[in-house]
Amino acid sequence: MAAFSKFSSSTWNQYASRLSKAYVARRPIVQRLLTISFVLYVLGSTYHGLAGKPTKKPKTKEGGDKGSEQPSSSTGKPQRVAVDALFYQRLSRILRILIPSITSKEALLLVSHSSLLIFRTAISLYVAALDGKIVASLVRAQPRQFFWNILRWLVVAAPATLTNSMLTYVQSQLAIAYRSRLTEEVMKQYLHNGTQDADGKIYYKLSNLDDRIKNPDQMITNDIQRFSNHLAAIYSNLAKPVLDVILYNYQLSQNVGAEGLVVLTLLVQSTAALLRYMTPPFGMYAALSAQLSGALRHTHSRLSEFSEEVAFFGGEEIEKLLIEREYASVMKHENQVLGRRWWFGCVEEGVIKWLWGSFGLVLCAIPVFFKLPGVSTIDLGSRTEGFVTNRRLLLSASDAFGRVMYSYKDLSELAGYTARVSLLLDSMSDVQKGKFEKALVSSAVTGENAEILKGRGQVILSEDIQFENVPIVTPNGDVLVKSLSFRVKHGQHLLIVGPNGCGKSSLFRILGGLWPVYGGIVRKPPASEFILIPQRPYLSIGTLRDQVIYPHSKEDMEKRGITDSDLLAILSVVQMDHIVEREGGWDVVREWRDTLSGGDQQKIAWARLFYHHPKYAVLDEATSLVPPDMEGKMMEHATRLGITLLTVSHRPSLWKYHALILHYDGQGGYVFTKLDAEKRLALQEEKQTLETKLLEVPKMKARLEELRILAEERGR
Repeated sequence: MAAFSKFSSSTWNQYASRLSKAYVARRPIVQRLLTISFVLYVLGSTYHGLAGKPTKKPKTKEGGDKGSEQPSSSTGKPQRVAVDALFYQRLSRILRILIPSITSKEALLLVSHSSLLIFRTAISLYVAALDGKIVASLVRAQPRQFFWNILRWLVVAAPATLTNSMLTYVQSQLAIAYRSRLTEEVMKQYLHNGTQDADGKIYYKLSNLDDRIKNPDQMITNDIQRFSNHLAAIYSNLAKPVLDVILYNYQLSQNVGAEGLVVLTLLVQSTAALLRYMTPPFGMYAALSAQLSGALRHTHSRLSEFSEEVAFFGGEEIEKLLIEREYASVMKHENQVLGRRWWFGCVEEGVIKWLWGSFGLVLCAIPVFFKLPGVSTIDLGSRTEGFVTNRRLLLSASDAFGRVMYSYKDLSELAGYTARVSLLLDSMSDVQKGKFEKALVSSAVTGENAEILKGRGQVILSEDIQFENVPIVTPNGDVLVKSLSFRVKHGQHLLIVGPNGCGKSSLFRILGGLWPVYGGIVRKPPASEFILIPQRPYLSIGTLRDQVIYPHSKEDMEKRGITDSDLLAILSVVQMDHIVEREGGWDVVREWRDTLSGGDQQKIAWARLFYHHPKYAVLDEATSLVPPDMEGKMMEHATRLGITLLTVSHRPSLWKYHALILHYDGQGGYVFTKLDAEKRLALQEEKQTLETKLLEVPKMKARLEELRILAEERGR
């Protein structure tokens, strides 16, 4: 039995010796295969890890697919955001805007950034080897070699420092370039006037005809900036670590053997999978944070816009409660995110820094405690040099792999901002095509009103205005008039009257190309031939001259051959020529809404009308704050200029200036007829007289009852 054991042991030793020799002979080939496999594995695992899972489209109640992951306008719930196929689809679309060609500024910045990243990695590899040589010269007590290596250390510091500073600078420039390119594209659509009425006016339609975006200003300013910064940083945070992992580990495999690297990779990947499974949805947190911040900003802007009304009502407490409620929502969300970031940070650092560090120390110890096949015996100095170099490489590789893991968190946040920017682009594209998502009133989803909303009318350019069976429908689907028909020739002033909410302003928005036409035929001049004067006119930021010629510039005015003297003559028509001297000249800049009274603002708006001299003017209570004599002068001057007036007003003094009247009854009906101002005024006076007499009837009845009682008492 002992002989059998001795024979078996001897046979096994011989077999192991032959196997070891065969492996040593083929070890260089095995090393290369393992190294190549490692590089392919890192690239493949990074790609699959960042590619995310395919997006599953949720089913609607009818069984159809929803076409978007954006929140429902009715529910207002935050959209689901993840690093998935939908994210990469959105990002790809935005990248085509950011990098239009390989010769663009952004592409050149990316090439420069990539070159700097590669150069910095090369410097890091050189420094790791130099670090080992410095320590080895200390162990061997070689002062000459030590000081020579220190000198090389100082020399390499100059390009290393310059490279790091240039990386930060180029990344910042890349973020600015991204933001500029994307903002330019968004503003081009957002403030595009369009060639037809159905195009353009996105800024208006997005806020009034669609519910998907409540705060486009915040998305254009803050969200685009954050998206650009994250996109510029993600390239550095992802491309550089992946490159470092490959190069550092390749060099490490040359020093300690690819076998240990394979074992280390298996251990790291197993813990990395667990770490990724525990990663909170930071992308959704980023998107929700932006949405809540936008709501808070919108609440503050409402207070600024309606500060006068709030002050008169003494609504400080309720406004304070509203703002505090929005702020509390922001803080609650931020605290929840901070809590999740805290515990995840603890787990992340424990795994990446300490657990992976221990794995690396074991790997660095392999050449010290074990003799590698095909490697000759080395002295203490060389062993120390190898350990320090490998340790430096390992720390750099561990840090790089950790940044790859961190980049997934950054990528999740980028997914959140990408979803916000994509929502803005998608909404503007849909609005431009006439596709709106708006919460509808209950009467708009069934019956005849639902059929009206499914239709689309026809808009034909014409010198006159004519409506043929056109429904008047609000953006929320409320049908005010089912079929409106009338015709106004150029030169015929039209007076529009009726109770509030009957469709007077809605008619003007259709004429201006702001609202869609749901049926019938609308014949009208282009929207550029209309000018609106509301009760509270818009006064822009700029000079006094800008208020009169808006939206023209001084150059546009001069091209038309109009001088400041001509503008002064226009102001004299509305008795506002004195304001030029009073305010200090044409070029003075003021906050004109605060400088001018309500009546003066309306006069400036009329002066703007006379300057532009359009074919049609829409007057919505445009003379409610001016004296009757001034009102008459402005109406007469507009008539002399050949401007056709479409007027909404309840002032009887304006009736004599109009030839036609469109009277809404507030129940969906209307009357369109010629306006006989004298007859209508006579009827109005008779009506007021009868109403006054009717008010006396109760008093007369009471007096009659008193006289009856007195007569009865005397009769007794």
